[in-house]
Amino acid sequence: MKMSVTTLKKILEQRLAGDNRKITFNRDKDELRVEDTKIKKGINISLPPIIGKWEKERDHAIDEVVYYVEAALKAMTSSIELTGQEKNIFPVIRSTSFPKRTDTGGEMLVDEHTAETRIYYALDLGNTYRLIDENMLAKENWEPNMIREMAKFNLRSLANPLKKDSVRGNDFYFLNTNDGYNASRILNENLLKEMEEKVEGKLAISIPHQDVLIFADIKNDIGYDILAQMTMSFFTNGAIPITALSFYYEDGKLEPIFIMAKNRPIRKE
Repeated sequence: MKMSVTTLKKILEQRLAGDNRKITFNRDKDELRVEDTKIKKGINISLPPIIGKWEKERDHAIDEVVYYVEAALKAMTSSIELTGQEKNIFPVIRSTSFPKRTDTGGEMLVDEHTAETRIYYALDLGNTYRLIDENMLAKENWEPNMIREMAKFNLRSLANPLKKDSVRGNDFYFLNTNDGYNASRILNENLLKEMEEKVEGKLAISIPHQDVLIFADIKNDIGYDILAQMTMSFFTNGAIPITALSFYYEDGKLEPIFIMAKNRPIRKE
């Protein structure tokens, strides 16, 4: 059996239907939107990555989407307070195409990161999280820098279990926990410096989607091709894609690179 966008659309429409729910489909983007009509807020679901995951995990992939959409919609309708939740504030990485405003027009707390990525901030709610906007800060009279400092501190407290895989003389280290902040760890300067000291060749880093971080110890030309293929595979199958580009890490700075034909890395200007 092969899953199509049309079939997946019908399955999700049936499972996510409910009172005060409006479900629409964007054919150009193959994107389903589930909205709570009372608060006029909702979730956009990109279907192609789910199909890729379904081919490996079958019904579990759909169950997971339904679970997180339901949790996110519930969080949107709940009253959120930051006070007392200081340990649950984390940074999250998104692509530069991700919106800076909420559905209701509020400005989210956003910082520039690289030419490909931005930093947002989230309140972890256990099985989902809520992106922090300026209205939430104003409500409790919090300064943006308070959020930034808390988020950095909490990020450093997360464990960094790395799984190593060696291919054609190159070493690849994967961070793939279930906490939702794998890509965010690219903001952990201590971790990046630790990896910089550890590698024998050139250090490259990829964050193809929010749930994976790849460190690559590139020791020969074929390593670039391998990294590019890995990154693209993760990027096309991730629920929240970030970027298919990789980054050099040098002198405390991240620099996006293109990996061209014949293993030739090109720095992005």
